[in-house]
Amino acid sequence: MPNSIREQILQAVTGILTPVAAAVGAQVRRSPPTGIIREQSPALLVFPESDAITQRPNDRVERQLVVRVVALARETGSEMPEPIADRLLVAAHAALLADVNLGGLCLGIRELDCEWDVEDADATAASIPARYQITYRTLAADLSIRG
Repeated sequence: MPNSIREQILQAVTGILTPVAAAVGAQVRRSPPTGIIREQSPALLVFPESDAITQRPNDRVERQLVVRVVALARETGSEMPEPIADRLLVAAHAALLADVNLGGLCLGIRELDCEWDVEDADATAASIPARYQITYRTLAADLSIRG
C-alpha cells in the first residue's frame, strides 16, 4: 500500500534537510521520542504538528499540514548556541523554500512563525523552532493520490 501524500511530504522535508544538516555536522531527527543528548547536537528536528482540511471542492480535499522544524545547538568551547542554531535554521529555511512545491507534492510552503528558547542544562542549549504550513491536495477517497 502506498504512503499518504502527507507522509511523502514529511519524507521530502526530511530529505531536503538532511544534506543541509550534514554540511555543518548536524543530523536530522524526525519526531524524536526522547530528548536530544549533547553528543547528538547540533540537530534539526522535524515534527508534524497538525493536518487540517481547508476545502472540499468536488472529489478533492485541500489540506494544510503544519510542520515544526527545530534548530537545536549547544554551547561549544568558543561559541554560544544561539548563533549556531540560527545559522542552521537559516540554511534549513533556504533549502525548504528553494522548491516551494516539493517537486510537485504540494501547492506551496509558507513560514508561519519562529521563536527561540535558551536553557541552562548540562551545557547551555538553544532551540529555535520555526513552523511551516504546507498546502496540498488529495482525493477525498484516497490519501495517497494527489488531487
